[in-house]
Amino acid sequence: MKKIRKGDEVIVITGKDKNKRGTVLSVDGDFVLVEGLNLVKKHVKPNPMKGTTGGVEAKSMPLQLSNVALVDANGKPSRVGIKVEDGKKLRFLKTTGATIAA
Repeated sequence: MKKIRKGDEVIVITGKDKNKRGTVLSVDGDFVLVEGLNLVKKHVKPNPMKGTTGGVEAKSMPLQLSNVALVDANGKPSRVGIKVEDGKKLRFLKTTGATIAA
């Protein structure tokens, strides 16, 4: 069971975007793509077939999974635990003990 999933609200705990929040767009292995974070400048060629103009655009790049943590109700980063209730695995926050909706 993955501890961080698509749609979770996370906070960055290290790096240039430290203490910034965002929503997870995708999880791929050990990397997570967070909306509006870890932006880089990408040079794009014009493509008249697609109708795109060239230039420099900002693109969101993946972050290491270990550099993000879930946000609890108090707005602080929290580690995630897994417990079994009624034969189902549930994720819960270590700071508050609250379970996370699947």
